[in-house]
Amino acid sequence: MNRFDSKYMQMARIWAQNSRCKRRQVGALLVKDRMIISDGYNGTPSGFENECEENGVTKPYVLHAEANAISKVAKSGNSSEGATLYVTASPCLECSKLIIQAGIKRVVYSDEYRLDDGIRLLERAGIEVEKVEVE
Repeated sequence: MNRFDSKYMQMARIWAQNSRCKRRQVGALLVKDRMIISDGYNGTPSGFENECEENGVTKPYVLHAEANAISKVAKSGNSSEGATLYVTASPCLECSKLIIQAGIKRVVYSDEYRLDDGIRLLERAGIEVEKVEVE
């Protein structure tokens, strides 16, 4: 763990508060060379109603925080190659695939997702994965 990990994770937790999802609010920050190059939180795609659940069930088109951060940096024309992703919940399998393809080299998270297949895939791909406790 480096000295900035807990601070970036605290910032990701604050960013998660922007999510309108009721079941779980997740935030993500992409950091490269100690600069935040992107951010994201879970929610619906741009232009959609900003409600994540219907009758207590998450809508199938809700984007995860990691996917939002990765697509946002791609849209900006910046590169996430070699970056660190700080995310408040461990990545799912689908987001882990995006993380690998985006060239992210390190993932730091604080809360366990109910499945660990995403973490196992990241480790298999040689991506450094670290769980940190947030103050």
